[in-house]
Amino acid sequence: DSDGSERNEETEIVVNVGGVRQVFYGDNLNQYPETRLAELINCLSGGYDSIFSLCDDYDPGKREFYFDRDPDAFKCIIDVYYFGEIHMKKGICPICFKNEMEFWKVDLKFLDDCCKAHLSEKKEELEEIARRVQLILDDLGVDASESHWKRCQKYIWKFLEKPESSYPARVIAVLSFLFILISSIVMCVGTIPDLQIIDAEGNRVEHPTLDSIETACIGWFTMEYVLRLISSPNKLHFVLSFMNIVDVLAILPFYVSLTLTHLGAKLMELSNVQQAVQALRIMRIARIFKLARHSSGLQTLTYALKRSFKELGLLLMYLAVGIFVFSALGYTMEQSHPETLFKSIPQSFWWAIITMTTVGYGDIYPKTTLGKLNAAISFLCGVIAIALPIHPIINNFVRYYNKQRVLETAAKHELELMELNSTEGKATSSKSELEDLVTEGKEGPFYSSRLKVSHSDTFIHLLSEEKHYRTRLQSCK
Repeated sequence: DSDGSERNEETEIVVNVGGVRQVFYGDNLNQYPETRLAELINCLSGGYDSIFSLCDDYDPGKREFYFDRDPDAFKCIIDVYYFGEIHMKKGICPICFKNEMEFWKVDLKFLDDCCKAHLSEKKEELEEIARRVQLILDDLGVDASESHWKRCQKYIWKFLEKPESSYPARVIAVLSFLFILISSIVMCVGTIPDLQIIDAEGNRVEHPTLDSIETACIGWFTMEYVLRLISSPNKLHFVLSFMNIVDVLAILPFYVSLTLTHLGAKLMELSNVQQAVQALRIMRIARIFKLARHSSGLQTLTYALKRSFKELGLLLMYLAVGIFVFSALGYTMEQSHPETLFKSIPQSFWWAIITMTTVGYGDIYPKTTLGKLNAAISFLCGVIAIALPIHPIINNFVRYYNKQRVLETAAKHELELMELNSTEGKATSSKSELEDLVTEGKEGPFYSSRLKVSHSDTFIHLLSEEKHYRTRLQSCK
């Protein structure tokens, strides 16, 4: 046994991967005996069946094993035998590299943390592409087993939530956008004194015409929300969604104020009712956030701000420290002047805020030489403090925006490949084969009776339960 192990350590094998030859020795490979390369050393005594179960071809004269795999990925994987860790080269697809590691039977734990993060990000992108493709396929398919109400519910949901699904849906989306703009404009114009009228109690109220327009807009918003709620496939998720909460906040004040106006006077004093109504009417500004539903730019900005909480926290911390320091210094330096405007440190906070943000209203300003020097230093520090975290926030916005465009393009590309393969399948298959395909589609997970899963290099495994193996050299371009 000892002689056999020594011979294995001294064994020399030649591996040819995609035309790239590499010589390995047993003492290196036996460090990780569960890997495919380590198994090659022991397979020579098992005959050709054992050899060809591990490689694509074998030359007994040269003792050379041939593999039809990606040589660039292989150059990275063999680092585990020399350095104990693996790094992906730039330009290699993380998903393809993961598949290569699985082929060579190298555990993912040897992959460095920086490369694991890149792999996780790529997995999330593929999951998002699969989700988008699945949603599109669900919209294309019509399940004959569904009831008439379910089909109607699905149609209404597409009609209101997916403007790209049809021309009438785009018209409805444009109308909803116009109603939001009109409602916001009416809310602003209604505060102009020249357009207001005097009611019986002598109070200024909005013009009846503007009230009528406001009522029509609220009616549209109410009908839209109710229809979307009825047709929603997951009503609990729909109600708790942030944008739908905004919709409720935009609609509810109108009905509450209407109720208080007609019924509240009997329960409380008229002045209290009017104050409550005015407070509720201020909540109408929430409807401007409804524009985010129709603007991908606003959605991208919101997501970028969510991903930039750390940078925003640093910005607020810098400003808070600067405001406290410079307001205290300003208060101390200005106490010697008889006409000082710095009455206390908390009052000086306002001066420090408008100075460090370079707004400078001029209502509070220093009058001593030291105070002016302190002010100059404060707004210079404010410019630096604001400028430093801005670049990461902009990068987050650009990265997310570009990522969304790539995901949309990838989803469309996957659908085109499915359509192409479906067309080719129809041209080469018989009528009975097509009937079998439709039957399998009804029995298995429902995607579409007209579409087949694509078998491209960018194949999304989440869209099929089948396991696909690559039979030729593929590398990510």
